Amino acid sequence: MHKLRRDDPVHVMTGKDRGKTGKILRIFPEKGRALVEGINMVKRHVRPTQENPKGGIAAQERPIALSNLQRACPRCRRGVRVKVTVAADKTRSRVCGRCGEAL
Repeated sequence: MHKLRRDDPVHVMTGKDRGKTGKILRIFPEKGRALVEGINMVKRHVRPTQENPKGGIAAQERPIALSNLQRACPRCRRGVRVKVTVAADKTRSRVCGRCGEAL
């Protein structure tokens, strides 16, 4: 079971966006990176096209390393480690490493 998945709220631990939180939009497991909403924004020069006749400079998200992210716990209100617990009926669930709340 992967500890971070799409649509998980995450907390950025290091880098220029340290302390910010966002939602995972996409994960690239082969590269060990994730695309997080509003995090690691870069400016791209956009060429004028028929859909965008003005062109200009647009901001977009770039992938960030998974090692720089932690799952945000709603109860702890910070980034936490995720533990996987196995119930009696063999189902696995993710829980907060600090408070034990189900994520």
